[in-house]
Amino acid sequence: MQLQFLGTAAGQPAKSRNVSSLVLKLLDEINEVWMFDCGEGTQRQILSTTIKPRKVRKIFITHLHGDHVFGLPGFLSSRSFQASDEQTDLDIYGPQGIKQFVMTSLRATGSRLPYRIHFKEFTANDLGKILETDKFTVYAEALDHSVFCIGYRVVQKDLEGSLDAEALKAAGLPFGPLFGQIKKGQDVTLADGRLIRAKDYISPPKKGKVVTILGDTRKTDASVRLALGADILVHESTYGKGDEKLAKSHAHATNIQAAQVAKEASAKRLLLNHISPRFLGREIGQMAADARQVFANTYIVNDLEEFDL
Repeated sequence: MQLQFLGTAAGQPAKSRNVSSLVLKLLDEINEVWMFDCGEGTQRQILSTTIKPRKVRKIFITHLHGDHVFGLPGFLSSRSFQASDEQTDLDIYGPQGIKQFVMTSLRATGSRLPYRIHFKEFTANDLGKILETDKFTVYAEALDHSVFCIGYRVVQKDLEGSLDAEALKAAGLPFGPLFGQIKKGQDVTLADGRLIRAKDYISPPKKGKVVTILGDTRKTDASVRLALGADILVHESTYGKGDEKLAKSHAHATNIQAAQVAKEASAKRLLLNHISPRFLGREIGQMAADARQVFANTYIVNDLEEFDL
């Protein structure tokens, strides 16, 4: 499982940063990629990665501001040009209005897709558990922005314990169907009467990972709830230390406020994105250093960077 950032700028692109988009790569887990937001130029950013557009099966939109959605029509259209690849349906989750935006854009440009889009739109009253599969659950809450904005919490279900095959061989269990019984947690009695207890040869379940990806927001209790115990918290950092009044008036957060959320939520790692283009070079380094005074494991991400979970 990896996170890769396709755009980390706030509001408008900068020379070294594109506008908002990131992907959660779940290739080893379910052979899918999930995208979060799709700002203008996202499809071009993908060209610098190993991401295959047809692997993007779900897109989660945080809010309808242009720097988070203007890339959608282009990406959806380009995804259909992969004629040599299997065409797969796609799910789009987001605020009410995302379907109208996408379908109007496609109709106005005469774009026809060879796959279906399944829209799941939300209002503030529809949030909570929004998706559950056999391996993942996604929760959502409303944040505090100038328009309705959603934060997402992706929870991987606990992984089954691994089978100690070498220990089973050493115990005299012949390789074959009996291994499968042990893997299923079923005890096995050997021909000589010995009992092989499954629990002695299977490691405890491994706790699944938790990733919290927030849209634009002021510091709010919903951010903390979504980030509780998260392995990675992705939080906007449009403004820096001392910009609290400016951040509040524009419905954004500072690096310090993001660090406070991570600390209150006992998150393990904080990745800051959505950086104002006015912060450059040394200022970025200072922004990171200031945030680390509150939450030590803080990092300001750059476009195309990838992080393992």
